[in-house]
Amino acid sequence: MLNFSKCHSILITGASRGLGLEMVRQLLSTPERPKKNHRNRCRGTELQALAKSHPEVHVVTLDVTSDVSVNDAVQEVKSIVGADGLNCLINNAAINIHCDLDTVTRDVMMKTYEINTVAPLFVTKAFLPLLREAAGQGSGMGIHRSAVINVSSILGSVQLNWGEMGAPKLYAYRPSKSALNMITRSLAVDLEAEGILCVALHPGWVRTDLGGADADMSVEESISSVLPVICGLTEKDHGGFVSYNGETLPW
Repeated sequence: MLNFSKCHSILITGASRGLGLEMVRQLLSTPERPKKNHRNRCRGTELQALAKSHPEVHVVTLDVTSDVSVNDAVQEVKSIVGADGLNCLINNAAINIHCDLDTVTRDVMMKTYEINTVAPLFVTKAFLPLLREAAGQGSGMGIHRSAVINVSSILGSVQLNWGEMGAPKLYAYRPSKSALNMITRSLAVDLEAEGILCVALHPGWVRTDLGGADADMSVEESISSVLPVICGLTEKDHGGFVSYNGETLPW
């Protein structure tokens, strides 16, 4: 059984659909769940319905590409968590514009990097004061104290981009996740002394708008595996690249 009782607050970006929305659903079905859940506001009717029926869910407006929106979100989350700070930030928002060598453009590359790579860094940077507040109240490493989980992809692995694994010709998406992995490792180096856990997490190839209809996992299957992994992260996982099944992935 999952136990998030020691994790008082979680902020998930990109929670209007797909993996983010399923995280909300499954967290709410966990008996020992966080007391405060924060999701970025959108037009998603399912998310709004969950928020209306669960007072511990706070829906916060957040455009991850806008500094003004991010800073406003920080102030709103701060007013919710107070002196407890923010225990866990899950940078989940991402896009995947399919393009091969013939169709890739500068605009596609830049837009993908902006959302998949640059945004998680600056969202994390903006929320650092709240993450540090939580980190100062605990010991060890994990979501019970303070953690940054960057939702990455096995397709960002340079080592595995060969043979069958090299088949998906995603010239924008793959390097954006490789760069996110490097950002995760850099954050881990900088934040280790403060006890803030930083991990890149591959959720599997999932049937979402991003993953496509041919993917081999449902969102329910993915998140039912992902949440126990997140719940069990410790010092040994800091700065790592882990899969939905808990295995360490090659960079």
